[in-house]
Amino acid sequence: MNFIRNTIAVLVGLGIAGLIITLGIRVFPQWITFEAFAPFEHWQRFLYSMRGDKAFFGFLLFISGLGTTVGGVATALIVKYAKVAYAILIGFIMLFIAMLDVIIFPYHPTFYKISIFLTFFPFSWIGGKIVEIIYERNKKKRIAEKMNKSK
Repeated sequence: MNFIRNTIAVLVGLGIAGLIITLGIRVFPQWITFEAFAPFEHWQRFLYSMRGDKAFFGFLLFISGLGTTVGGVATALIVKYAKVAYAILIGFIMLFIAMLDVIIFPYHPTFYKISIFLTFFPFSWIGGKIVEIIYERNKKKRIAEKMNKSK
């Protein structure tokens, strides 16, 4: 049962991260060079049109970090044990996808290629730590309430 729960948690986390990245790209109308909702269907043509725009790739790093953090939080909320580990798994999968993107499509600037390694793991770790800290605080609060009731 935990395997199914954990698998669903990872899929939900990846879906949320992908949705946040998609919505982030759609924020600026000058970046919308595609007809579909998500730019991923025409990714090569989209990246080719953005190849000289360093602001876009900087924003893509930021929005990828934000999406990975929120995806990590969602995953950590759903899984029962090893919350930070599963949140970091979201970062690993997103990093793998970003590395494939950089390898397949040659339109990324150098700073983006280097920065993806510094973005996905730390942001997903932060997402897992947020949930872990919240759970620990709630656990300490419940213990304190039990101790106060017994007096």
